[in-house]
Amino acid sequence: MATDIKSMSLSGRKIDVSEKEMTFKEKMYVFAIAKGMGITLRHFFKPKVTIMYPEQKREFSPVYRGRHILMRDENGAERCTACGLCALACPAEAITMTSAERKKGEENLYREEKYASVYEINMLRCIFCGLCEEACPKEAIFLTEDMVSSDFKREGFIYGKDKLVMPLEDKIH
Repeated sequence: MATDIKSMSLSGRKIDVSEKEMTFKEKMYVFAIAKGMGITLRHFFKPKVTIMYPEQKREFSPVYRGRHILMRDENGAERCTACGLCALACPAEAITMTSAERKKGEENLYREEKYASVYEINMLRCIFCGLCEEACPKEAIFLTEDMVSSDFKREGFIYGKDKLVMPLEDKIH
């Protein structure tokens, strides 16, 4: 009892397509064009969903995760100790860092003996999941409500410490 493999359907919803000759009316596509124009006209009179950014800004959800920021402590020193837990927690492998030892005279710049001399996040790879924020034991990295700015080149989406570290005038009191 051999079964023809071509006629089997895994879902059981197989539809046999007939190759009948099209009529003149079907060849002219008049009804298809009229149906398409009807859909267009129906949507033409509906209210627009497009917003005119930057004049209008869309309201985001309270749990929205945007651009990353590396926080400073109350004295203005960077909180990141380059432990690498954020890079390990990142499923997209978007975070890279290089650690360095603090030198004499840099006590006010870095909170601990070890700090991140290079800290980069590739925003094109980042999926904004917030796992880096949860993994950080020093509460050094946070996702803000700000949007990631656009750029024309890939290099503009690799955020280094110059774009990530919180400016001194914005430090937490």
